[in-house]
Amino acid sequence: MTPFDRRLMPRKQPKQPRAQVTRDRILEAAAHVFALHGYSAGTTNRIAETAGMSIGSLYQYFPNKDAILVELVKAHINTGIAIIDRLLTAGPLPDALDDQLRLFVRATIDNHLQEPALHRVLFEEAPRPPELLEMLHQAEDWVVGAAQRQIATHPQVTVVDTATAARLTVSAIESLVHRHFAAGQPVKIDSFEDELVAMLFRYLTAAPSLS
Repeated sequence: MTPFDRRLMPRKQPKQPRAQVTRDRILEAAAHVFALHGYSAGTTNRIAETAGMSIGSLYQYFPNKDAILVELVKAHINTGIAIIDRLLTAGPLPDALDDQLRLFVRATIDNHLQEPALHRVLFEEAPRPPELLEMLHQAEDWVVGAAQRQIATHPQVTVVDTATAARLTVSAIESLVHRHFAAGQPVKIDSFEDELVAMLFRYLTAAPSLS
C-alpha cells in the first residue's frame, strides 16, 4: 500500500495512556464539529475549542483537519471490517439466505446509526486523497471476498457469476444504507431493512438468465 502523504498523518502516536486520552478527545470533538458544521466550517479552531484545549495542543497531534478526517474515516473502515469479521467467526451463520443477508444489512445499518451527519461529511464533502481511496478499495475487496465465499456455497443462490454478485451485493448494501441515512431517514429503518433484504434475496435467487 502507498505510504500516506505526511500532511495526512498524525504528528504524534500516543505511547502513554494520557496521550491516548488526549488524542481520543480530539477525534471525538472533531466528529461532533464535522457533524454539526460540515467540512468547510469544521475548523481546527472549533475542534480545539470543543475538545477543551489550545490550538497548539491539537497541532501536537494532527497537522490539519484533513489528517483528523483521515483518522475518522480509517476508524469507520476498521469498525465495519471488525463487525463483519465478528459475524463470520462468532459461530455458524443462519441456514436461510435471507437471514444471512439480514445480518449483514443490519451490521451495516448499525455502523451508520451513530452520527449520520458525520458520515455524510466523511464520504460526500471531505477530500479523498489517493492513499485513502486505496484503503477504501482494499477494505471493500476484503468484504467482497468474504461475501463471495458465502454466496458461492449457499444452496439457495442461483446466480452464476458469484464474484460479480458479491460485489453488487456489498456495493448495494453500503451505498443504499449510506444514502438512507444521509437523506435523513425518509423511510423507517425496519421497513428499509426488510425491503433491502428482500431485494437482494430476489436478485441472488432469481432464475438464471437464458441469454
